[in-house]
Amino acid sequence: MRSARVAEDLRQRGQVAVLRDLMHSPVLTTTPETSVTEAAAGMVRARVGSAVVMQGSFLAGILSERDVLRAAASAEDLQRSPVSQWMTPDPQSATPDTTVAEAAQIMLLHGFRHLPVLDGRKVLGVVSLRDLFAARITRPAAG
Repeated sequence: MRSARVAEDLRQRGQVAVLRDLMHSPVLTTTPETSVTEAAAGMVRARVGSAVVMQGSFLAGILSERDVLRAAASAEDLQRSPVSQWMTPDPQSATPDTTVAEAAQIMLLHGFRHLPVLDGRKVLGVVSLRDLFAARITRPAAG
């Protein structure tokens, strides 16, 4: 896993892992008008747990696996239901220089698993709780 490898390399050099080293980029994007079905299919194809919702060049929200599950449980027609109805609007975000510990604290305090990484208003990537755990866990060398 890339994030664990990068984090281990940084630890060996005595450096703290920051999100720039772990984030997934480019990110899967969608629009508020896209159907939940279409956005979820894109997440499956990309093998990711979230899609960043863009309104033009601005971050409007994030659609996560949890949001899709909540939408599915509603019994609404998800081919017609827009992402905007189910996304988390104006999500918390972090900068590329946010440390793994700081990002984990943000995510745990607010109860979400995906954190957009922004430079100003530009979306650079997304980091997941799984990425942060992988960065913190040292795996023994195979031998």
